[in-house]
Order: sequence, then structure tokens, then C-alpha cells
Amino acid sequence: MAEKGKNMFLIEPGNPRLLKKPIKDGSEYSLYLEYKIGYKEDNGSCIRRKETLSLYIMANPRTTAQRQKNKETIDLARKIRFEREQEFLENKEGYRLKKSRSVNFLDFFQSYIDKYPKKDIKVIKMVFNDFKKFLAEQYQHLTTRIEPRYINKKMMTEFAQYIQDHHRGSGVSSAFRRFKKVILAGVEQGLFSENPCKGIVLDNKEDMLVKDILSAEELQKLFSTPYDRENPVIRRAFAMTCFSGIRFCDLKVLSYGDIDYENKMISFRQRKTEGHSRRSGVVIPLNDTLLAIIGEKPEDATDETVIFDLPSIDYCIRYVKAWTNAVGIDKHITWHSGRHSFGTQLLNNGANVKVVADLLGHSSLKYVEVYVRAVDKLKKEALDSLPKIEI
Repeated sequence: MAEKGKNMFLIEPGNPRLLKKPIKDGSEYSLYLEYKIGYKEDNGSCIRRKETLSLYIMANPRTTAQRQKNKETIDLARKIRFEREQEFLENKEGYRLKKSRSVNFLDFFQSYIDKYPKKDIKVIKMVFNDFKKFLAEQYQHLTTRIEPRYINKKMMTEFAQYIQDHHRGSGVSSAFRRFKKVILAGVEQGLFSENPCKGIVLDNKEDMLVKDILSAEELQKLFSTPYDRENPVIRRAFAMTCFSGIRFCDLKVLSYGDIDYENKMISFRQRKTEGHSRRSGVVIPLNDTLLAIIGEKPEDATDETVIFDLPSIDYCIRYVKAWTNAVGIDKHITWHSGRHSFGTQLLNNGANVKVVADLLGHSSLKYVEVYVRAVDKLKKEALDSLPKIEI
């Protein structure tokens, strides 16, 4: 709406407010901010200050591309206006940013990664890349440098949504939880006056089994159908996952020293939880199927000899995908799908929830709830498949 007596147009109110004014021949508008900084003592008129943003939009966009370009430019200007408003309020209320808060948060994040000692560093690196991609998409002017003062709750809410849009299942809360650890470290070092992530909660998707699972019939089909590119070691290892629930990272290092042939037991420590869980140790009884998968200990093997001499995880992932597609299983099957299939099949066959949790090495029953829900879904689908009759 045009302001009376002024050749300017309001886009967004606030202090500063975002405005536009025509330039050149009127074919474009220049975007700028206007601050209200006080009033004159003599006549009470408002004192205003302008800030040019060097952003421009077309006055009469004709094509879809031109309208989209205008929208992106205005969105960027609105983000800048919001950031300036936060900074203006801090100064107005007498707050002064500490010197430490003028650092580049991206440098701080990288330094945090360089010093991070735990095994979940891959997730920390992943969420760092997510944050940089988020900035590149939504805050282009902060892509290479972002001071902590610009990281506010609004931005963190947007980043939480970005993570939710780009990850599935437990990866959503896991990624944002790691990011909040970095923010908390910044709070402790004085980068932030308060935690900008406080109160931001992601939708809980950990109670949903989002990975595809293999039914009993599909497991039978997978291991009984010939495959012309068969790799016996990968085949045995994937069967071990499907019938014992052992993760790929543990399978890769599983050795003959972990096998008690006499008492028919496997005992090992889970790499994922070792060092930060009291239940990292797992003991699994060996039935005839598992004993056949493992095979006898070779004469030249030691206790340190690995049972499955597997290639890289990337190759193994591609192999399982090609293998399941080749035998006609139209699902997105991963190595973790084998673990999920194991848990679901046990519950489907009447196993106790606590027993399933112990076999999978979970310290809490809440992690098995996803399998319970999956079994309930399978039961409903089975009932729904019955023919409908009229009585």
C-alpha cells in the first residue's frame, strides 16, 4: 500500500520496516529498511534512518520465472529485516554483544568437529553439512559467515523443519539432537546470551518403522532364488542380519572368538553403543540356521579372524539392492531392513517383547515399540485381505 505523500510502498512493518521505492523509469523497485530511532525534542517529529539493501525487484513481472525471482528477493529482504530488528532491539535495550559473539559460527562448528572424540562424529559432520546447505538455500548472505547474533529461534525453527524434510525416521531427531549439542557448547562459551534452540521440538517419528521389511515369504524367496552375480560372503552376512538382527558394523568385525560352538552362543559388544550404554553386550543363542550360516571354524583361523570378510559398506548396500531387485522384491531393502525384519518376524511369531529387546541389544523396550506397531499393521493387512461377504 502506498504511503500518503511519499513515493514509497510498505512491504513489511516493524522497526526497521521494509519498504520499496521505484527507480530509473519505474520498471524496478529498490528495497530498503527504515528505522525509527526516536523523536525530536522541539516538535516531536519522528527521527528515521534508512539502510539500502542493494536488492531490486521488477515492478511488473510477466513470466513465472520473473515472479519467482521477485519472491525470492523479497523473502531474502524479509530475513535481513528480521535480523536487523533483533540487533536493533539488543542495542536499544542497552545490551552489547561480547567479543566472542562476533566469531564465525561456521568456524566454531568446524572446531567442535575437529575436537569431537565420540563415535557419532559422522552424524555431527552430516548435520554440519545440512546446516551449510540450509544457509545456502534460505540465507544466502550468511553462507560463508554467520555470527551467533543472527542465529535466533526463528532461524532454528526453520532449520528444524529443513532437517525434518531431508531425513527420515529416527534420523530426524538424531540429527537435530546433535546440532543442539553444538549450540549448547556455544552457549557455554558465551557465543549466545540464550539457547536459540530452546523449546523447539521435532515431530517424533521414532515410533514409526519407515524402512521396508522382508516378510517370511520374501526371506524364503530371496535365499532360494538363484542370482547370477552371487557373492557367497555377502549372501551369508545378509542372512546373518536377517536371522540374528546383528548390525552391519558388528557383522564386519564379528570374529570366531565371539562364537562359543560348544554352548551354541554368540557374545559380542555392539560398536554403536559401546562406551555409552550399560547394555552394549549382546548374547544370542545359535540355532541350526545360524550355525550353518557361520560354518565351522577353519583350521588356519584364530580367535581374531573375522567370519565375514566383507567389502566396503557402499558396495554391500549396492549389492543387496541389486540382489533383491533381481529376485523380484519390489522394496527398498537395506542392511538395516534385515535387522528390522528379524525383530518383526520374532514378534509376529509370538515372541515376548523383552526377549526381542535383549536379542537386538536394546537397553529400553521403547526401541522395540516400532516392531510392535509394524506387527499390528501386518495383522490388520492380513485381516483386510479376507474376502468381504454379506450376512
